[in-house]
Amino acid sequence: MSLKTKRGQRGRLSPAEKIGIMALLLAALLFVIDPRLATLPLILFLLLCLAAPFLPQSGFFLPVISRSVTGSKGVALTFDDGPSPASTPILLDLLARYQLRATFFVTGKKAARHPDLIADILSQGHTIGNHSWQHDNLLMLRSRKRLEQDIHQTQKVLQQSGIRALVFRPPIGISNPRLKQVLEEEGLVTVTFSCRIFDQGNRKITNLAQRILDRLKPGDIILLHDIAPEKEAAATCWRNELNTLFSSLQKESYDVQPLEKLIGQPVMTR
Repeated sequence: MSLKTKRGQRGRLSPAEKIGIMALLLAALLFVIDPRLATLPLILFLLLCLAAPFLPQSGFFLPVISRSVTGSKGVALTFDDGPSPASTPILLDLLARYQLRATFFVTGKKAARHPDLIADILSQGHTIGNHSWQHDNLLMLRSRKRLEQDIHQTQKVLQQSGIRALVFRPPIGISNPRLKQVLEEEGLVTVTFSCRIFDQGNRKITNLAQRILDRLKPGDIILLHDIAPEKEAAATCWRNELNTLFSSLQKESYDVQPLEKLIGQPVMTR
């Protein structure tokens, strides 16, 4: 998304705002006909507002990129919740083995703790996005000030590693009406995902590779996690599943592309 496009979008109403205006107008019209009917469009709008935040591909409150927007038939690998000494080196080793490029959506708190891992990710040609400060699952219920601080603090930590993230992935993909302006002020675009298997942060890894492959479609952004399972046996299983997944992506001729190519805009600058 160019700077000109971003500026043009700042004054544009979101679908939520447009539907809200329509609901108010319809309520006013129905009130003239029968006051008892006037609440119906408002109730429906409220229900839609309550459901929309939990739909990661929904652009109800703000623009959301969840899959290819360039027409590309490729797929992109993304890893959330790192970096971690127990998992990031494993991922980097496997990605290098299969010559794949990925985007790591990191939390600011972990990035501050492990700048060496951020450096390793960058040195191997991968990109990094903002995934909030500490993956607060209730972040979107916090005040706007808290939301601003959380995202800005992560941006500052990444700047210390010489990069400026241009994409943001909300924890669990949840959004809210306040997020749009906060991201605009930080120069960030929301990027979620279109292929996930609800692995519960690598706590549910049985048949991980096959579950991804069964759901994968051209243009998908794949969500995986940069978290090592706690038990040694599970960690070994996780590594084997990733090895199987990456090998299968190559054998089945999936075009694994860098995220920036799939979404048609840079993920970060250096």
